[in-house]
Amino acid sequence: AKTIARLYSATSGQIFYKDNEITHLKSKALKDIRRDIQYVFQDPYESLNPRHTVQAILEEPFVVHTNLSPDDRLKEVRNLLAKVGLPETALGKYPHEFSGGQRQRIGIARAIALKPKVLICDEPVSALDVSVQSQIINLLMDLKDELDLAIVFIAHDLAVVKHISDRIMVMYLGKAVEIATTEQLFDSPMHPYTQFLIDAIPIP
Repeated sequence: AKTIARLYSATSGQIFYKDNEITHLKSKALKDIRRDIQYVFQDPYESLNPRHTVQAILEEPFVVHTNLSPDDRLKEVRNLLAKVGLPETALGKYPHEFSGGQRQRIGIARAIALKPKVLICDEPVSALDVSVQSQIINLLMDLKDELDLAIVFIAHDLAVVKHISDRIMVMYLGKAVEIATTEQLFDSPMHPYTQFLIDAIPIP
């Protein structure tokens, strides 16, 4: 996932986006791709700059990628807060003043600021309380429909994956061992590791 987002450089293989090979793009071409492919990190505290207010964090994508005026940037930031269910009073606060779930909402707001086509979510709920996980999952599903997003959702919890995914790739020891629709995967898992993951889902 980090290689797709070009946070890592590929050591082998190729990455294609919209039929274009993007593995080794540089400068402006890479900047354009980064507008389309955004990332939500696992730890909502580590991924937010503790020295910046929420307003500064959410304005940064617009500063880097657009020519919007300060007033227009603020308007966009207010819209983002509304989209992720946070009040305007969050603007002047710092990340440490929020709960884990609220911080993840800030991270999601930053990721969708430029209306990306692909959102990579790297274990986005594993650091959150169970009661908050469902709120974040539901928010992501709402945004997927509203913004017509493709979401690459990475998780070890197949119950969560089943809830959000249309297709699932199971990886074992760094290799893809099974790819299927969600329905196919849960009805007739083929690989022993997939069967193990399904068996590990708690049954209430």
